[in-house]
Amino acid sequence: MTTTILKLKHAITLPVEADSVSPDHFSGLSQTQVAALPVLLGRRKKVLGDLFEVEGDGGVEILIKGDLSHVKRIGQGMSQGQITIQGDAGMHLGSGMSGGEITVQGNAGAWAGAQMAGGTIRVQGNVGAMLGGPYMGQKRGMSGGVIVVDGNAGVRAGERMRRGLIVIQGDAGEMLGARMIAGTIVVLGTLGARAGAGMKRGTIVALGKLSDGLLPTFHYACTYRPAFLGPYFLHLKALGLPIDQQQVEGDYRRYTGDVNTIGKGEILVHA
Repeated sequence: MTTTILKLKHAITLPVEADSVSPDHFSGLSQTQVAALPVLLGRRKKVLGDLFEVEGDGGVEILIKGDLSHVKRIGQGMSQGQITIQGDAGMHLGSGMSGGEITVQGNAGAWAGAQMAGGTIRVQGNVGAMLGGPYMGQKRGMSGGVIVVDGNAGVRAGERMRRGLIVIQGDAGEMLGARMIAGTIVVLGTLGARAGAGMKRGTIVALGKLSDGLLPTFHYACTYRPAFLGPYFLHLKALGLPIDQQQVEGDYRRYTGDVNTIGKGEILVHA
């Protein structure tokens, strides 16, 4: 299978709009055609070849080398293939994607996986705000797929989440799962303040500490062992996450809310 390699020619300090960097756009193109795909550097129209050295013809596997912290929208709307980034990635990584896989060997900016419907994103560092969230004025955030963050996540991760799975190995910022409609969020580190604010349905699993307790609009229901977590944890173990047997077989305190809405969401706190 052909792998297209992009090597950043020089450091970038201006914002770059690079939604053309996607297996959907690269597939079937020659090396020259890939290099001619459009990008925006600030307000100036450029092509990929102006910023990157391009190796190989277009395919469904893309390897990008360099600090891309100012490069936005990589993998936006992708439905197939694989993107590996050896470095940091900018905002809107994999936004609206419906399939395929993105791996970032560094950090990612805000709105990573925003409104994604399928596929997998793995960030080996930290991510910014609004992970898997909605854009301004939109009623739904992430509606499918899997996001795994090995580091910490910024504020409002999983906001208005509709379906799918978000796993945060580190700490989660404030307002995690705010106005969540459905889906599952698992946090191995510290759960930030005001988690689940406005939550309608869905599940938040806190395997670590709580930074500031839970909102008073969440009511204690019971302490039990949720059988449905077993398959989730097996999947997380397969992804290489540090899930221990105590977390698999342990008890969880169940809190229901947010009672300011229909109150059918739940936060499970490892006991």
